[in-house]
Amino acid sequence: MTAVVIREFLEQNPDTGMVMVSREHFKPLFSSIPNLVFKGINLDDYKGFFGMQRLATQLIGEFNPTHIADLHDVIRTKILNRKFARKGFNVAVIDKGKEEKEVLTDIWNLGKQPLRTTVERYADVFRALGFGLTLSHTLRPDSAPRSGIGFAPFAQHKGKMLPLDKSFELARLLSQKKDIYFFGGGKEEIDTLAQWEKQIPNTKSLAGTLSLSQELEKISSLEVMISMDSANMHLASLAGTRCISVWGSTHHFAGFLGYGQSEDDIVQVKDLTCRPCSVFGDRECFRGDYACLEEIHIQQILEKL
Repeated sequence: MTAVVIREFLEQNPDTGMVMVSREHFKPLFSSIPNLVFKGINLDDYKGFFGMQRLATQLIGEFNPTHIADLHDVIRTKILNRKFARKGFNVAVIDKGKEEKEVLTDIWNLGKQPLRTTVERYADVFRALGFGLTLSHTLRPDSAPRSGIGFAPFAQHKGKMLPLDKSFELARLLSQKKDIYFFGGGKEEIDTLAQWEKQIPNTKSLAGTLSLSQELEKISSLEVMISMDSANMHLASLAGTRCISVWGSTHHFAGFLGYGQSEDDIVQVKDLTCRPCSVFGDRECFRGDYACLEEIHIQQILEKL
């Protein structure tokens, strides 16, 4: 989600350059952004307190930055920030709103209100450093022809994933009118989607076959993406592709709706007062029945399409 914010920041501050430091795997997400240098690292090379100190020293020596934007605020970046601050750099850190999110996910809180979006929280870091930034909150589709529907039926946690029997039936119905492309990763997902490809005509599983840059390119060629509240929704935003997103125990009120995606394209059970019970979908259902997902009907998704 940082990539869309950084792209607009650099467009609005054309005299500013940026070094993005993250895991090497994420480089394709930033490859098309002008005035940005991506510094990919292997965290295994910088373990512990002294490893982070060494990384900070290397970054200062290699890039000599003037401002430090911490968009992560975890133990590793806290160590880096101490080093940068001692060296006199201007450091700003994201406010994740942890206490607000605890209140939001309290199942007994019946007056839940939307929180500041995550992308605006990222933008606030640059504003705190003294830069101007106004986010557009719009998708940027290219003008190339589009065809087919992308479907990412998996998520990292059970609380974010439509039951697989429903996803299978949805794919079967959609395939009667359109070509369907499955997205996923990990052996279990790859195996499952390979079976679906055999069982459902006009479908193709791309799980485990594409690099991240190839996946982005494919998503950018689709008419629409269907995703759980998961990384594929955010990849669709990066690719400028409209996404119908399915939400269970999580909720867009926590601020994680894909950039430029519409609340009108959200599929959810609206009348469950226990939602959201989790920011990331990793908590067990206190009811035990995952009604937030079991009560979603695939007809709701078809109507959105």
